[in-house]
Amino acid sequence: MSAAIRFEDQVVIVTGAGGGLGRAHALLFAHHGARVVVNDLGVSTHGEGASSAAADKVVAEIREAGGIAVASYDSVTDGEKIVQCALDAFGRVDVVVNNAGILRDKTFHKMDDGDWELVYRVHVEGAYKVTRAAWPHLRGQNYGRVIFTSSTSGIYGNFGQSNYAMAKLGLYGLTRTLALEGRKHNILVNAIAPTGGTRMTEGLLPSQVFAQLKPELVSPLVVYLGSAACQDSGGLFEVGGGWIGKTRWERSLGVGFDPNAGFSPEDVAAQWQRICDFEGAVHPADNVEALREMMANLQRHAL
Repeated sequence: MSAAIRFEDQVVIVTGAGGGLGRAHALLFAHHGARVVVNDLGVSTHGEGASSAAADKVVAEIREAGGIAVASYDSVTDGEKIVQCALDAFGRVDVVVNNAGILRDKTFHKMDDGDWELVYRVHVEGAYKVTRAAWPHLRGQNYGRVIFTSSTSGIYGNFGQSNYAMAKLGLYGLTRTLALEGRKHNILVNAIAPTGGTRMTEGLLPSQVFAQLKPELVSPLVVYLGSAACQDSGGLFEVGGGWIGKTRWERSLGVGFDPNAGFSPEDVAAQWQRICDFEGAVHPADNVEALREMMANLQRHAL
């Protein structure tokens, strides 16, 4: 039996916590003893309108269950205000869960700049702003956990979601870099690609599947990643319906041409099958490992 995961005296910020996945995360963190900042601007799934009701309702749920929480109604693009809310209420911040998001689904042909830019602002700029505001406090206390919310749409692509896919895979790039920069300060950073039955996925999934994909089946992973028990960093985890799996990059062994003699497009065509053959594939964990085959090819053909 693993030791109990607790968050006494720790402060957790959850963005987009007025419903769906964010609400489930906030409730479970509070159940495990965290003091929670429930952030939600109260907009629609398309990013329209604003209301304090969603965040207030979740705060009331937490307090009724004996937990501690405060509401934040600021946009994630004003991330410093959200972090200041945590500092004003509780004097610190320990965990940041970047969950807020919207959809503006259209095929690339029909998409306009507004659809592209709003999705970028909420998902990428918003996650950056909140995390950037919290980062000095996490460094100063030599402890922190940050979770970004990516998506299978970013990992694998999805028809009609070029803006969303761009933003979600971009957050994984941010995850990887912050994991490297944060490790020496005991700040661990991971990303999830969740599938949950929420208002953002309603109508996109068969009704019987939607009913089974409860947001509460994602939150145990998020709470674990936000805890001191977790020592992984830089990971990407697909999660939903009670299933969790870790995702990693895979690359073929490739083909090395002579860089001194040069090579032609016809040479590339002739070797295309080998270039795309994943037998014996490698899984680079960082830039050093990613360059290994390239550097070996240069050494083989050194002057």
